[in-house]
Formats: sequence, C-alpha cells, structure tokens
Amino acid sequence: MPGTATAPRKGEELKCRVVELATTLGLKTETEVPAARRLWGAKRRIDVVLKNEKTGRVLGIECKYQGTKGSAEEKIPATIKDIEHWPIPGIVVIDGPGFSANMMGFLMATGKTVSFDDLSDWLKLYFVLN
Repeated sequence: MPGTATAPRKGEELKCRVVELATTLGLKTETEVPAARRLWGAKRRIDVVLKNEKTGRVLGIECKYQGTKGSAEEKIPATIKDIEHWPIPGIVVIDGPGFSANMMGFLMATGKTVSFDDLSDWLKLYFVLN
C-alpha cells in the first residue's frame, strides 16, 4: 500500500519537530502522555503536551502528517472530536503535501488545526510568549 512505509516515520518526525520548536520557545514538553480512553474505547495518548512552567498553562497536540493524497486525512475529524474529551485544551498540528483542498478548508475552519508552518506564531499567542 503506497505511503504506509513512510507515514509513521513522517508522523514521528513531525512530533519531534513540534517538541524541538516548543523547547526553543522555553516550553516544557512531554510525549505520549496517557489520558484515559478514546471515544471508541482505545487507550488515549496525547502525542505532545506542552506546559509553560511560569503560568501553568498547558496544551495537548496531536501531530498528523499526510505525505500523499489518500484516506488518512479522513481520520482527523475524529481526532478533533476526541480532543473535545481531553482533560486539557488541545489542537491538531498538520504537515505534508497530501491534504486535499477540501480537507484543508474543513480543518482550518474547526479552529482546532494549525499548520506546522504557523505553529510558532500560534504557540507564542497561546502561551503569551515574547
């Protein structure tokens, strides 16, 4: 199946890039943080949790990479719904050239999705960083 060999690697790379960016902004990071169960009963793990230790403000981030066109992007609306049940605020960070224009429009309209290219500015606003 096309893309299956690269998807986990690219998703893991995106997670590492999010952690690296957050660290440069002075935020504490944790990965694969357990957070109860998903809507369908599976154990939930939040990809990255960020914390501003000065203010105590936290944010959970799910990292989704889409390298080629395909159905993987269709799972993201369920992820956005799942975030509503997290014990902390959360967003989905997306990256990759494979997202369709229709899905990009939907994802940006949710207010819960941020492109990796825009993440630095978004985090500075959310965490009130200079």
